[in-house]
Amino acid sequence: MSLTKTAGGHSIQLAMRRFLPKLQGQSYCSLQAGTLLLLCLLFSSGHSSALTHTHSPRLHREIEHLEEQYRQAMLTGNISTMDHMLADDYVGIEPDGMIESKNQTLAMWRNHIMRFQALDLSDLHVRIYGDTAVVTSKAHVEGVGPRGSMDGEYRYTRVYHRKAGQWQIVSFEANRIRPRRAASRA
Repeated sequence: MSLTKTAGGHSIQLAMRRFLPKLQGQSYCSLQAGTLLLLCLLFSSGHSSALTHTHSPRLHREIEHLEEQYRQAMLTGNISTMDHMLADDYVGIEPDGMIESKNQTLAMWRNHIMRFQALDLSDLHVRIYGDTAVVTSKAHVEGVGPRGSMDGEYRYTRVYHRKAGQWQIVSFEANRIRPRRAASRA
């Protein structure tokens, strides 16, 4: 039997070669446990790495750098950088619920419909799941958009996906932070 699917950096074939000799002379229960372990390796090897939350400081810094790069592109209106960073199937959801494609987003910047004078980020959090990174942050914005002034505080989520070694933005959603109203008394 020649299985070469990787699991945790080792091939299953290598794991079996190391594990099977240890099972010789073992009880039936030990054999069942060993078989179960090998089956778990076989069936989970292709799925577990994609769903595992990664705590790599290097990857976190890489995504934080990309966030800063995109922030600077928006502040300076650098369409070339935005075009490079947005995936072709990018979907943006604006605070009013409007959906924008990559082409629509770039057209707004190209035609100066979107302009930021200030874009200050705080409370930035990065979570990485295999080839997907999820960024949440708070943003203080001073600028204009297709529906007028965008001045205010926002919370946003930006999703990056790594394909062929390159991270690109595949999704973005922003919500305006509104002051809470005092609870009415009955």
